[in-house]
Amino acid sequence: MKILKTFSYNLFFFIFFIFIIEILFGYWFDKNNLGPYMREHRMKKNDYTLKIDGQKFNYTYERNYYGFIGKEIRLKDIKGIFIGGSTADERYKPEKFSIVGNLNKKFSDKKIKFKIINAGIEGQSTIGHINNFKVWFPKLESFNPKVIIFYVGINDHLSPIEQMSKNIDRDGLVKNPKKSEIIKDYLKSSSIFYDLLRKTKHKYHKSDKARIVYDFNNTSASFYKNRNFNFLNYDKALLSFNVKNILKIHENRIEYYLKNIDELYLLSKNIGAEPIFINQLTSDGSNNKSLFALNYSLIQHCKSKGYNCVDLAKKLNGKREYWWDGIHTTIEGSKKISELIFPELLDFILENGI
Repeated sequence: MKILKTFSYNLFFFIFFIFIIEILFGYWFDKNNLGPYMREHRMKKNDYTLKIDGQKFNYTYERNYYGFIGKEIRLKDIKGIFIGGSTADERYKPEKFSIVGNLNKKFSDKKIKFKIINAGIEGQSTIGHINNFKVWFPKLESFNPKVIIFYVGINDHLSPIEQMSKNIDRDGLVKNPKKSEIIKDYLKSSSIFYDLLRKTKHKYHKSDKARIVYDFNNTSASFYKNRNFNFLNYDKALLSFNVKNILKIHENRIEYYLKNIDELYLLSKNIGAEPIFINQLTSDGSNNKSLFALNYSLIQHCKSKGYNCVDLAKKLNGKREYWWDGIHTTIEGSKKISELIFPELLDFILENGI
């Protein structure tokens, strides 16, 4: 009986000790606690294999403590970030072959101390990018980027407008849609012990998930099995299209899209960052009329508003080998895109002394 009583006292004091530690050092009352947000995009490691042209690349896709793609970095050291959906995230290839990886190498080769940090999230459209400024970035103390590059258009032309505006949290899954998971995520993000455990595991442990394999050649062959590569460049599109008619057909989507662009501009300026907007293409090029409408409207809007924009849709003359599934770029495609957008980014960085 005495042993049981002693055990009970010890257990009580142990639990009380844990409780005090949690209250003093946990994040239960921390205004910067992300709570249920970004749970799927922080401290993640996934092993991938890329197969292309007889080569095989084994690599680990990693998101750091703050949710950015890559290794840990001090928030105050971040000067530029790259925001977009899966075409910006590019987890399907090693980071050095991504658009961001190529751009950073170009800055490094020119001895310019400017590095872009990738904040891309699969599935995000402009409504998801706006949500980043509401539930992610405000929680990052000392986060003060000077440049925010938005790589936009594809996901905004794919989703029904009414669904996009209603499901802001699900756009890129910055918040788990299950209510039970929301509670669990809040508890996990608030606990100092759980946080330390995750940090340790993330730093020293490899991914415990099965390796994901991407075979670009097989996927591309399957994609084009019953279709031809039919890329239409911007100049030919202007000659063959009734642009006014296309803009009229897609006017509701354009209005929604440009409203989001304006909000992203203001949100960027509010945190002291200069926004740059870049449009993008699928393997159809300007044959994709709804995307053409967004791309064309974005550039016209940028001109009228004085926004910094890069018209990639006009610059890019697509080749079949630039895309492996019609939407996501290959190693060669990402390299080409970086080559086309780098000169304007470089001029902007130099002109603004960033």
